[in-house]
Amino acid sequence: MDGPNPGIKHPIPMHTRVGFLKPLVTVPNIEIGDFTYYDDPDGPDKFAEKCVLHHYPFIGDKLIIGKFCAIAEGARFIMNGANHAMSGFSTYPFNIFGHGWENGFDPATWSKEVRGDTKVGSDVWIGMEAVILPGVEIGHGAIVAAKSVVTHDVPPYAIVAGNAAKVVKMRFNDRTIRRLLAVAWWDWPVDKIGRNLDAIRGADISLLEAAA
Repeated sequence: MDGPNPGIKHPIPMHTRVGFLKPLVTVPNIEIGDFTYYDDPDGPDKFAEKCVLHHYPFIGDKLIIGKFCAIAEGARFIMNGANHAMSGFSTYPFNIFGHGWENGFDPATWSKEVRGDTKVGSDVWIGMEAVILPGVEIGHGAIVAAKSVVTHDVPPYAIVAGNAAKVVKMRFNDRTIRRLLAVAWWDWPVDKIGRNLDAIRGADISLLEAAA
């Protein structure tokens, strides 16, 4: 009941399209929790290169993903390096091409567009080809539908869909969500998780709260 080793890159024998991301991603500005996986027919090894875009160390923003998340093929996290200055008439980045065009550029016009870290809670399911924009926070237990474009924060245990993504429904009522967040089963020791899989997979919050 101890479960798979979260340090194994490819935890499913003969099915290497699925990989635990924590041992696969070594980029210092990406933090990923245990057992979070990415599924891609080309393999999960290039997750940081394929799925985390415009992520430049000099900007300082981080992508933080919790534990037990399921990330489907083609999901994309657009980071702050994709932003353009929007305070003037043109959004064209003249300065990056140099040859005199950098003269007079005010870095503050760009830096104020930086929206901070992108954060994904634990037990989040991100569907195929979903796009997450910079600075968004996705709450624990949320579901992001396939091809959604997430432009704003997603509440815990919400289901969002569309472009721009909107809350379609909440998975549980407010009281149950508060209790689930208090339990935070994803932070339990792995042996306790293994002993209580029926409660975690079930829908009886009292049984989950009573887990030992």
